[in-house]
Amino acid sequence: MVTVVPTEHLSFRLLEPNATDAVLLWELDQDPEVMRFINGGKPTSKTEIDQVFLPRLISYTNPESGWGMWGVFDQQQFVGWILVRPMNFFSERPKLANLELGWRFKRSTWGKGIATEAAQQVMRSIREQTGVTLFSAIAVKENTASIRIIEKLGMQFKYSGIHHDPLGDMQVDTYTVKLD
Repeated sequence: MVTVVPTEHLSFRLLEPNATDAVLLWELDQDPEVMRFINGGKPTSKTEIDQVFLPRLISYTNPESGWGMWGVFDQQQFVGWILVRPMNFFSERPKLANLELGWRFKRSTWGKGIATEAAQQVMRSIREQTGVTLFSAIAVKENTASIRIIEKLGMQFKYSGIHHDPLGDMQVDTYTVKLD
């Protein structure tokens, strides 16, 4: 089972499909600015969390591989999450040796390096405990804040294209890094 080692400021745990974690996900998604590049700023309903997001979480969570949604906590306070799953997970050919990273954080953390620190620590822990060295992320061109995080993670632009997802296809840029 992969564990993500705490940093000086942050601790981590895999989120679970339970009522406590469902509330954390729902609260985070109530800020229209947090949701701006996800769905145009529409808050997620509790029904969507229960009927869409938690089943998706169950489908890709694999503690032995480090896959799932890593809750990020600053002094026991939930501040956001780092998603880890194989690239193209919801396709017929998921890329098991290329892990997709995604993130969503409370606006109060923006601009403080927390998302970058959390993503770096998740990548480092997974690399050390599983040997996976290829990580990717996707972003819409307009999401310059996420692209800055992607660049700080050492990822390089690979291609633009349609990201296929059961929740809807989206035009995105894909970035990748291979760690030593």
